[in-house]
Amino acid sequence: MITIETHSINVKTQGNCEIIDLTPNVQEIIREKSFIEGNALIFASGSTAGITTIEYEPGLLKDYPKFFEKIIPSNISYHHDETWHDDNGHSHVRSALQGTSFVVPFKEGKLLLGTWQQIVLIDFDNRSRSRSIVVQLMGEKV
Repeated sequence: MITIETHSINVKTQGNCEIIDLTPNVQEIIREKSFIEGNALIFASGSTAGITTIEYEPGLLKDYPKFFEKIIPSNISYHHDETWHDDNGHSHVRSALQGTSFVVPFKEGKLLLGTWQQIVLIDFDNRSRSRSIVVQLMGEKV
């Protein structure tokens, strides 16, 4: 029988393209809730964050923010900034481009990620935040 359960991971972030590895948290929820096979949807609530997979290593932790600064600079004017005066228009555009969710399958209670692949949250905002990450599991339980 297929079961659907929704859980959350609460994370404090520093902003400015901070990248946080969520993989252990997601794996732990799968284990704790006794799921054996299915899909995990990971979703960042909010419009200034993103979810994806990368190899969570020091070089990419520098390269990824540099990439976003190059294609969506933080030091130019955005119409959003004129509306709200919060200077985070770039954060919203980056989030929209990156996407706020990711789905990964799991089998035998283990995420089916590649050897060097981790699920990450990227906080694009220009300030610290408390983030609530939704993890919705759909699948079979023990």
